[in-house]
Amino acid sequence: MKLSIDHKSPIPLHIQAEQLLRELIKDPAYQGGKLLPNEVELAKKLAISRTTLRQAINKLVYDELLVRKKGFGTKVASSKISSKAMNWLSFSQEMKARGITIKNYELHVSWVLPDEHVASFFEISTEKKIVKMERLRGSADEPFVYFISYFHPRIGLTGEEDFKRPLYEMLEEEHLTIANLSKEEISALKADKFVASKLEIETGSPVLFRKRFVYDQGDRPMEYNIGFYKAESFVYSVESRRV
Repeated sequence: MKLSIDHKSPIPLHIQAEQLLRELIKDPAYQGGKLLPNEVELAKKLAISRTTLRQAINKLVYDELLVRKKGFGTKVASSKISSKAMNWLSFSQEMKARGITIKNYELHVSWVLPDEHVASFFEISTEKKIVKMERLRGSADEPFVYFISYFHPRIGLTGEEDFKRPLYEMLEEEHLTIANLSKEEISALKADKFVASKLEIETGSPVLFRKRFVYDQGDRPMEYNIGFYKAESFVYSVESRRV
């Protein structure tokens, strides 16, 4: 794509640069997380100062069309994934319903002793080992959520199940346990070093933190789940209807 600035035009240079960038990021060559040319190269090509170019870039970052990461560069922002709280589905089911292909980057299953919060929810002893599952998931381009799930020993999990399958589908078919009710708590946190490394963001970056308490058809606790969502890639919306 040919990029050029009309220095004789009455339109301010930073506005022209912004318009050019808006066209540039539509180019398939810059989709999928590929970095834009660096500021020095781009400013030189357009024959404008880096300050002027940065004005244009900052506007597109503000409009959430570009993402700038210190030490990495600037790239086209991924379309934000949206999760609605009404008509609750499992994560896999919801993403499938939205036509979003999910990639599993990591999957770890282990037996652990629950902390006091998990043990209290399950109404079991902290000395009773339970199955813990950790999953790093995202789009084909990048991970955007890190999940940790704990399961009530009543379910009868062995840890050898195929956790690559949709979770609640597997629990229903293999363990006759049906997820019927989800209660959630949502807050904002700064990513610690561990979570930041998983989500490939800087330590201290904002993340959406969600606790999910899942119950079976008998209103018995079956799963304690926490999720850390990359803020720049995920929107959690709640829809309510007055009755």
